[in-house]
Amino acid sequence: MERVEAELFTDGGNDAVVRLPGRNFPGVLIQGDTLSMLRSDVAELAELCAAGDLEEARHVASLLQADLEAKLQRYTDALRTHGISRPF
Repeated sequence: MERVEAELFTDGGNDAVVRLPGRNFPGVLIQGDTLSMLRSDVAELAELCAAGDLEEARHVASLLQADLEAKLQRYTDALRTHGISRPF
């Protein structure tokens, strides 16, 4: 393990925006339990598609999209607040 000093652009939480040393742009720190839930949701979406349950798959996909949209919005808000251009 290496200890480094990082820049924190938001409060902590499950999707903190941080910049590690040597990086031009901040990233999003997603806690392990949140990452596991995202993976489970994607697996459920894949299973629903494979089973042909497109209506439920659309529902799960829309929930995933909303969750990722919120994380991306938090990221772009943090960049804007700190005068950093978006990398995309």
